[in-house]
Amino acid sequence: MPEVVKFVRQLAHDLRNHLNAAELQSAYLTEIAENNELREEIKRLRGMIAQVGVNLQELTAALAQPRLTEMPYAAKDFIEDLQDKLATDYPEESPKVKWNAAPGDATLNIDPQLLLPALVELFANAFRHERADGVITATARTENGRFTFTLSEPKRDFQHSTERWGREPLRALGQGHYGLGLHRTRAIVEAHGGEFSAHHDKDTSSLVTTLTFPLEASDA
Repeated sequence: MPEVVKFVRQLAHDLRNHLNAAELQSAYLTEIAENNELREEIKRLRGMIAQVGVNLQELTAALAQPRLTEMPYAAKDFIEDLQDKLATDYPEESPKVKWNAAPGDATLNIDPQLLLPALVELFANAFRHERADGVITATARTENGRFTFTLSEPKRDFQHSTERWGREPLRALGQGHYGLGLHRTRAIVEAHGGEFSAHHDKDTSSLVTTLTFPLEASDA
Protein backbone atom coordinates (compact mmCIF):
# COMPACT_ATOMS: atom_id res chain seq x y z
CA MET A 1 0.00 0.00 0.00
CA PRO A 2 2.77 2.56 0.69
CA GLU A 3 4.01 2.07 -2.88
CA VAL A 4 0.48 2.61 -4.23
CA VAL A 5 0.12 5.81 -2.20
CA LYS A 6 3.48 7.08 -3.46
CA PHE A 7 2.51 6.30 -7.06
CA VAL A 8 -0.88 8.03 -6.79
CA ARG A 9 0.67 11.14 -5.25
CA GLN A 10 3.23 11.40 -8.03
CA LEU A 11 0.62 10.78 -10.71
CA ALA A 12 -1.71 13.38 -9.21
CA HIS A 13 1.17 15.89 -9.05
CA ASP A 14 2.01 15.32 -12.71
CA LEU A 15 -1.63 15.57 -13.79
CA ARG A 16 -2.12 18.78 -11.82
CA ASN A 17 0.79 20.32 -13.71
CA HIS A 18 -0.98 19.55 -16.99
CA LEU A 19 -4.27 20.86 -15.60
CA ASN A 20 -2.62 24.10 -14.53
CA ALA A 21 -1.25 24.54 -18.05
CA ALA A 22 -4.71 23.87 -19.51
CA GLU A 23 -6.22 26.40 -17.10
CA LEU A 24 -3.73 29.06 -18.17
CA GLN A 25 -4.42 28.35 -21.83
CA SER A 26 -8.20 28.52 -21.35
CA ALA A 27 -7.81 31.81 -19.46
CA TYR A 28 -5.89 33.20 -22.43
CA LEU A 29 -8.59 31.98 -24.82
CA THR A 30 -11.20 33.80 -22.75
CA GLU A 31 -9.26 37.06 -23.17
CA ILE A 32 -8.99 36.80 -26.95
CA ALA A 33 -12.44 35.35 -27.63
CA GLU A 34 -14.71 37.92 -29.26
CA ASN A 35 -17.93 35.90 -29.16
CA ASN A 36 -19.92 35.87 -25.91
CA GLU A 37 -21.18 32.36 -26.55
CA LEU A 38 -17.60 31.18 -27.03
CA ARG A 39 -16.59 32.83 -23.75
CA GLU A 40 -19.34 30.94 -21.94
CA GLU A 41 -18.18 27.65 -23.41
CA ILE A 42 -14.61 28.37 -22.30
CA LYS A 43 -15.93 29.23 -18.84
CA ARG A 44 -17.62 25.83 -18.64
CA LEU A 45 -14.41 24.19 -19.85
CA ARG A 46 -12.46 25.92 -17.07
CA GLY A 47 -15.01 24.65 -14.56
CA MET A 48 -14.53 21.07 -15.74
CA ILE A 49 -10.74 21.43 -15.52
CA ALA A 50 -11.04 22.81 -11.99
CA GLN A 51 -13.27 19.90 -10.95
CA VAL A 52 -10.69 17.38 -12.12
CA GLY A 53 -8.15 19.16 -9.92
CA VAL A 54 -10.50 18.98 -6.94
CA ASN A 55 -11.05 15.26 -7.54
CA LEU A 56 -7.30 14.65 -7.57
CA GLN A 57 -6.87 16.57 -4.30
CA GLU A 58 -9.63 14.52 -2.67
CA LEU A 59 -8.04 11.29 -3.89
CA THR A 60 -4.60 12.11 -2.50
CA ALA A 61 -6.16 13.31 0.79
CA ALA A 62 -8.04 10.02 1.12
CA LEU A 63 -4.76 8.10 0.84
CA ALA A 64 -2.77 10.33 3.19
CA GLN A 65 -2.11 9.44 6.82
CA PRO A 66 -4.35 11.56 9.07
CA ARG A 67 -2.58 14.41 10.85
CA LEU A 68 -4.65 15.53 13.80
CA THR A 69 -5.11 18.93 15.39
CA GLU A 70 -6.95 17.86 18.51
CA MET A 71 -8.99 19.98 20.87
CA PRO A 72 -11.42 19.39 23.75
CA TYR A 73 -14.90 18.90 22.32
CA ALA A 74 -18.09 18.21 24.24
CA ALA A 75 -19.59 14.93 23.07
CA LYS A 76 -23.09 16.41 22.85
CA ASP A 77 -21.75 19.27 20.69
CA PHE A 78 -20.02 16.77 18.46
CA ILE A 79 -23.26 14.86 17.90
CA GLU A 80 -25.16 18.08 17.19
CA ASP A 81 -22.51 19.17 14.69
CA LEU A 82 -22.61 15.73 13.09
CA GLN A 83 -26.38 16.00 12.68
CA ASP A 84 -26.02 19.49 11.17
CA LYS A 85 -23.34 18.37 8.70
CA LEU A 86 -25.37 15.35 7.72
CA ALA A 87 -28.40 17.56 7.09
CA THR A 88 -26.27 19.87 4.92
CA ASP A 89 -24.61 17.12 2.89
CA TYR A 90 -27.68 14.85 2.59
CA PRO A 91 -30.79 17.00 3.05
CA GLU A 92 -33.17 14.38 1.63
CA GLU A 93 -31.80 11.36 3.50
CA SER A 94 -30.82 12.81 6.88
CA PRO A 95 -34.40 13.34 8.18
CA LYS A 96 -34.97 9.58 7.84
CA VAL A 97 -32.19 8.69 10.30
CA LYS A 98 -33.37 7.76 13.78
CA TRP A 99 -31.14 9.14 16.52
CA ASN A 100 -30.73 7.71 20.01
CA ALA A 101 -28.15 10.15 21.33
CA ALA A 102 -27.37 10.36 25.04
CA PRO A 103 -23.69 11.36 25.18
CA GLY A 104 -24.02 12.99 28.60
CA ASP A 105 -21.53 15.65 29.71
CA ALA A 106 -18.43 13.83 28.48
CA THR A 107 -15.64 15.63 26.66
CA LEU A 108 -13.65 14.21 23.77
CA ASN A 109 -10.20 15.22 22.55
CA ILE A 110 -10.58 15.18 18.77
CA ASP A 111 -9.91 16.87 15.45
CA PRO A 112 -13.48 17.73 14.36
CA GLN A 113 -12.33 18.81 10.89
CA LEU A 114 -11.34 15.20 10.23
CA LEU A 115 -13.67 13.20 12.44
CA LEU A 116 -16.96 14.80 11.38
CA PRO A 117 -16.50 14.00 7.63
CA ALA A 118 -15.24 10.54 8.60
CA LEU A 119 -18.52 9.73 10.37
CA VAL A 120 -20.58 11.31 7.60
CA GLU A 121 -18.88 8.83 5.26
CA LEU A 122 -20.47 5.99 7.23
CA PHE A 123 -23.89 7.49 6.60
CA ALA A 124 -23.04 8.04 2.92
CA ASN A 125 -22.23 4.35 2.57
CA ALA A 126 -25.46 3.43 4.33
CA PHE A 127 -27.46 5.63 1.96
CA ARG A 128 -25.63 4.36 -1.14
CA HIS A 129 -24.81 0.66 -0.82
CA GLU A 130 -27.21 -2.29 -0.78
CA ARG A 131 -29.79 -0.41 1.23
CA ALA A 132 -32.81 -2.40 2.31
CA ASP A 133 -36.17 -1.23 3.62
CA GLY A 134 -35.98 -0.10 7.20
CA VAL A 135 -34.66 2.68 9.37
CA ILE A 136 -31.02 3.69 9.74
CA THR A 137 -30.35 4.17 13.44
CA ALA A 138 -27.52 6.19 15.02
CA THR A 139 -26.75 5.75 18.70
CA ALA A 140 -24.32 7.69 20.89
CA ARG A 141 -23.57 7.07 24.54
CA THR A 142 -20.86 7.30 27.16
CA GLU A 143 -20.01 4.28 29.25
CA ASN A 144 -16.99 2.72 30.96
CA GLY A 145 -14.88 5.77 30.33
CA ARG A 146 -15.40 5.72 26.57
CA PHE A 147 -17.63 7.36 24.02
CA THR A 148 -19.43 4.91 21.73
CA PHE A 149 -21.08 5.69 18.41
CA THR A 150 -23.08 2.98 16.63
CA LEU A 151 -24.66 3.04 13.20
CA SER A 152 -27.17 0.31 12.35
CA GLU A 153 -28.32 0.04 8.74
CA PRO A 154 -30.77 -2.46 7.23
CA LYS A 155 -29.01 -5.09 5.08
CA ARG A 156 -31.24 -8.02 4.21
CA ASP A 157 -28.95 -10.00 1.89
CA PHE A 158 -25.56 -9.00 3.21
CA GLN A 159 -22.95 -11.45 1.88
CA HIS A 160 -19.69 -9.69 2.75
CA SER A 161 -17.17 -10.53 5.43
CA THR A 162 -16.66 -7.80 8.04
CA GLU A 163 -13.43 -9.28 9.39
CA ARG A 164 -11.30 -6.71 7.55
CA TRP A 165 -13.96 -4.02 7.21
CA GLY A 166 -12.30 -0.78 6.18
CA ARG A 167 -8.89 -2.40 5.77
CA GLU A 168 -9.11 -3.23 2.06
CA PRO A 169 -9.08 -0.03 -0.01
CA LEU A 170 -9.49 0.06 -3.78
CA ARG A 171 -11.67 -3.07 -3.88
CA ALA A 172 -15.13 -1.58 -4.43
CA LEU A 173 -14.70 0.64 -7.49
CA GLY A 174 -17.35 2.69 -9.26
CA GLN A 175 -17.63 5.93 -11.17
CA GLY A 176 -16.34 8.66 -8.87
CA HIS A 177 -15.81 6.17 -6.01
CA TYR A 178 -12.62 4.25 -5.38
CA GLY A 179 -13.24 2.23 -2.24
CA LEU A 180 -11.30 4.66 -0.05
CA GLY A 181 -14.00 6.23 2.11
CA LEU A 182 -14.32 3.47 4.68
CA HIS A 183 -10.56 2.97 4.72
CA ARG A 184 -10.09 6.68 5.44
CA THR A 185 -12.72 6.63 8.18
CA ARG A 186 -11.03 3.73 9.94
CA ALA A 187 -7.63 5.46 9.70
CA ILE A 188 -9.03 8.66 11.24
CA VAL A 189 -10.80 6.78 14.03
CA GLU A 190 -7.67 4.83 14.92
CA ALA A 191 -5.52 7.97 14.76
CA HIS A 192 -7.74 9.30 17.57
CA GLY A 193 -6.96 6.23 19.66
CA GLY A 194 -10.39 4.87 18.79
CA GLU A 195 -11.59 1.44 17.79
CA PHE A 196 -13.56 0.55 14.65
CA SER A 197 -15.58 -2.63 14.22
CA ALA A 198 -18.50 -3.93 12.16
CA HIS A 199 -20.67 -7.02 12.11
CA HIS A 200 -23.83 -8.21 10.44
CA ASP A 201 -26.64 -8.92 12.89
CA LYS A 202 -28.65 -11.72 11.29
CA ASP A 203 -31.49 -11.42 13.82
CA THR A 204 -32.21 -7.82 12.78
CA SER A 205 -30.76 -8.07 9.24
CA SER A 206 -28.59 -5.06 10.00
CA LEU A 207 -25.01 -4.04 9.43
CA VAL A 208 -23.83 -2.59 12.73
CA THR A 209 -20.77 -0.35 12.76
CA THR A 210 -19.37 0.62 16.15
CA LEU A 211 -16.79 3.29 16.93
CA THR A 212 -15.41 3.90 20.40
CA PHE A 213 -13.20 6.75 21.56
CA PRO A 214 -11.39 7.52 24.79
CA LEU A 215 -12.69 10.49 26.72
CA GLU A 216 -10.53 13.47 27.55
CA ALA A 217 -8.19 12.59 30.42
CA SER A 218 -10.14 14.57 33.02
CA ASP A 219 -13.36 12.72 32.07
CA ALA A 220 -11.90 9.20 31.88
